[in-house]
Amino acid sequence: MKRRFNKLKGIARPRQGELRQPGEADGRCPAYRTGSRWKWRAAAFVFVLTAAFTVWRSFDAWIDRTDLPLTLAETSTEVLDRKGRLLRAFPVEDGLWRLAVRPDQADPRFLAMLLRYEDKRFYAHAGVDPVALLRAAGQALWNGRTVSGGSTLTMQVARLLEDGSTGRWSGKLRQMRVALALERRLSKDEILTLYLTHAPYGSAAEGIRAAAYTWFGKEPGRLTPAEAALLVALPQSPERRRPDRFPEAAQEARNRVLARMQRQGVLSHEDAEAARRSALPYRMAAFPRLAPHLSERVRAAHPGKHQLRLTIDSAVQSRMQQLLAEAARAAGPQLSAALIAADHQTGEVQALVGSPGYADAARRGFVDMTQALRSPGSTLKPLVYGLAFDQGLAHPETLIHDGPVNFAGYAPQNFDNAFRGDIRIREALQLSLNIPVVKLTQELGPARLMAAMRSGGAKPQLPGGAPGLALSLGGAGISLQDLVQLYTGLAAGGQGPRLRVLQGAPPQQTGRLISAEAAWQVGDILRGLPVPPGAQPGAIAYKTGTSYGHRDAWAIGWDGRHVIGIWLGRADGTPVPGIFGGDLAAPVLFEAFGRLKPALDPLPSPPPAALIVSSAELPLPLQRFRPRAAAFDDSRDAPQILFPPEGARLALDGGSLTLKLRGGTAPFLVLANGRPVLSGQRRREFPVPSPGTGFSSLVIVDGAGRSGRVNLRID
Repeated sequence: MKRRFNKLKGIARPRQGELRQPGEADGRCPAYRTGSRWKWRAAAFVFVLTAAFTVWRSFDAWIDRTDLPLTLAETSTEVLDRKGRLLRAFPVEDGLWRLAVRPDQADPRFLAMLLRYEDKRFYAHAGVDPVALLRAAGQALWNGRTVSGGSTLTMQVARLLEDGSTGRWSGKLRQMRVALALERRLSKDEILTLYLTHAPYGSAAEGIRAAAYTWFGKEPGRLTPAEAALLVALPQSPERRRPDRFPEAAQEARNRVLARMQRQGVLSHEDAEAARRSALPYRMAAFPRLAPHLSERVRAAHPGKHQLRLTIDSAVQSRMQQLLAEAARAAGPQLSAALIAADHQTGEVQALVGSPGYADAARRGFVDMTQALRSPGSTLKPLVYGLAFDQGLAHPETLIHDGPVNFAGYAPQNFDNAFRGDIRIREALQLSLNIPVVKLTQELGPARLMAAMRSGGAKPQLPGGAPGLALSLGGAGISLQDLVQLYTGLAAGGQGPRLRVLQGAPPQQTGRLISAEAAWQVGDILRGLPVPPGAQPGAIAYKTGTSYGHRDAWAIGWDGRHVIGIWLGRADGTPVPGIFGGDLAAPVLFEAFGRLKPALDPLPSPPPAALIVSSAELPLPLQRFRPRAAAFDDSRDAPQILFPPEGARLALDGGSLTLKLRGGTAPFLVLANGRPVLSGQRRREFPVPSPGTGFSSLVIVDGAGRSGRVNLRID
């Protein structure tokens, strides 16, 4: 046969119309044709694989290039109590309640119901669940409408973060892209946290914690099945299923969740039936508003901090707020009240109530009366007596004359305008007499009283210039917080911790008010005051006070562990005729101790160096109080301390101090920092036990009652 040969390929081609013989097709053998087909298939497979890899790489890069929305949304500032319980929360800038939350803070049964209802393959997929999407598409085609959504929790988080739409394909595709990107950059627990933080639950509640407080008034850690089912259903249509506005829709949605949970074995038949019968919340619950004044104060002092834990005990705070509300209602309209309860061993404030009701406009409840400057009345008198004990001017059993006096035109009067003649210091303080305490203030000097208050952590404000004798009767402005601070020092033995409200803040001490012996003597006197009917006598050392013009009623006291201060009056300073600290504030004080704890802590025993004797057994100079002018009538024979000299600084290394005297009449009594350390000395040079390191005051009193004094420092 004649053939035409393809010069390029060398393949014989038959002429037109020429028949091929068997086995001669294309001039190739069967084995050659089979190998050629496999080569084409291999090439096609490589091409498809390369194309798929290229598409996948492009898709992967596309996902990696996704601009994610902000995941660190602002959350509400929370003020917590000492145990982490919410005292008060503040809404974020857009007015929403959005509280920070972790998955372990939510009820485990709620989490199980949420995942089974919304995204049961949450921990298996990569952000998009193809099975759920195909199921949703098939149900939509079969029923002609959307029956179930195919969105995963991650896709819902993407929508919540971007506030995007779910009704259009463009929005759905964007959610898928963001969801896939989120899954690459965050853990599953972090994604779940975002959902629990941002899911809408109706009204201004966003997130599971805000929802639990809004609808049930509690944390989401312990939810009933009915509560959990409602919170699973609400985010799908938060406004149309609000139980306070659309109870039928809310009940239907909740029961649908319950039915599915029963079918899937998450809930038993009994639990599901009980949950269906549970009533829905018919109104929103209020967020906690405990210690509102203090919460605002610490929030303003720590801007940008979203969680502040206080030393406040929320249970105690709640009881104290209720107590003051009751006391203010009983006292009369427009009266306000304030309270501080603190541990005088640690300085931790356990309750602080700034007013009877934060929203009570008639009582000006928005004003924090724990910080307002008011006249303290007679509540400073214990400090005056304590300073007098320290300075060797008096003893609780010292006699003092209560009679008419005139200090350069200032003639104080007792509150009842009566005089009692000679009276013991103990009784003068218990009766809160004015004349004896002014006499002691004159001898101490008002400046010393002012300095002691400042050393004890208070910041008193004077209406004029230099302090005067009226200071001891309330002639200064001081806040309830500062007054409680001073009494904390008295209760703690003359020097106490600074009050603190932030948990974890380092403890700090104030300066020393008075010696431990003088502080115990003051407490021993104040525990002897009459108590309100039904109260335990002798268990609380307390003092009441009434300011000039009956503007302020006070009661402050302590037991072996706690100190509580009470103030009542009008916030605007208007006089309230007939109010007295003893009648109005003292019963509230004792009731506050009863609500603070089930049993009172015993007051401390006397220090070893405390001088506990009768008036007749006191050293002669302490048996009766006499002003310095009377004691120094014969200044030529008054005892003088030659050594150590005034202002000396000595290094004793624990040894004794040698005292050298001149003048005076034996026997001699030596007081160090207000307490007797040596008596009956007839020599004029003798050793005295060291009063300890720091600043000290030594007083020598001779047999005729005359005295001399030096101030020194011992290293």
